[in-house]
Amino acid sequence: MRKTGIVKDKRYLKHTAGFSHPESPERLASVYEMLDNPACVRQYVCIEPRPASHDEIAYVHTPHYIDFVASTAGKSHVILDPDTMTGAETYKIAKLAAGGLLNAIDAVIAGEVDNAFALVRPPGHHAGAGNSAGFCVFNNIAIGAMHAHCRHGIKKTLVVDWDLHHGNGTQKMFYADRRVLYFSTHQYPHYPGTGSWQEVGEGMGLGFTVNVPLNRGAVNGTYVAAMQKILAPIALAYRPQLILVSAGYDIYYKDPLGSMRVTPEGFAAMTRVLLDIADQCCDGKIVAVLEGGYHAGGLALSVRSTLMEMSDETHMTCGQLSDMEEAADEANMRVLKKVISLQRPYWDVF
Repeated sequence: MRKTGIVKDKRYLKHTAGFSHPESPERLASVYEMLDNPACVRQYVCIEPRPASHDEIAYVHTPHYIDFVASTAGKSHVILDPDTMTGAETYKIAKLAAGGLLNAIDAVIAGEVDNAFALVRPPGHHAGAGNSAGFCVFNNIAIGAMHAHCRHGIKKTLVVDWDLHHGNGTQKMFYADRRVLYFSTHQYPHYPGTGSWQEVGEGMGLGFTVNVPLNRGAVNGTYVAAMQKILAPIALAYRPQLILVSAGYDIYYKDPLGSMRVTPEGFAAMTRVLLDIADQCCDGKIVAVLEGGYHAGGLALSVRSTLMEMSDETHMTCGQLSDMEEAADEANMRVLKKVISLQRPYWDVF
């Protein structure tokens, strides 16, 4: 069994984005209700969150933008962009979301836990250096990657983003930076419109952005194939010292915002592939942070499957992964072949 840490705090429920907004407190409340089961609580190590400091947020965000978000504190409703709104508590909770991930990273690197999942909100991967976007205020995972570098001396971090939507904010922040290898599977074309296979990085970061733009209807096996056939060879060549996961559950087959067909078993399978990569590269060091996922019941079930795999309570076998991969849809397998052909000049592993 692995020792898995979780960041869980009811203060995260205080961020409100407005009546009937998809990114509602109820989605995280459903996950917390699942975890409040006594059998679940005993399995995981609780990691207390803290607010990220101004300097830590400034690893990736401009001072002007941080000050702008800070100015919303205490105001009942501020529109940051057409999709992202703040409530009176949002600034404080957004700092707590980033800081919760930082404490999870610290705990994994210190060996206090083997891996960890920061179950926080608001999400982060769309936020840019100077802007909010797509329900995201501060880019939690980008702040986490820079924290690992600046605080712990991590030279190579793999960021895996399996959210329905492309993490355009994260990609842009590291597009020319080979300290971070960014890998994304996402429904395409879909919001935010970025993430085509031709987006492969620039300058010193050329080849260190890997996008897998999937057609709607991708099934469990499609995602397993993308990770086994594309991510695993590249990651094993890159040899990351830490793996961070933008864990979005809006690819769940009943999610109201997407058209993908992933089940809780699919999330367990993706988690197992990442654990296998981490075991070979970085002593199993994986830290996930919650991004999207807007079907409350499906979110709870899928997070549970992820955590059970992270803690080795379940352990998907190579045979199970292979069977799942064989059921991948043909249209998206053609996408995978195109991605491989575009990445071949940068990675001598195909």
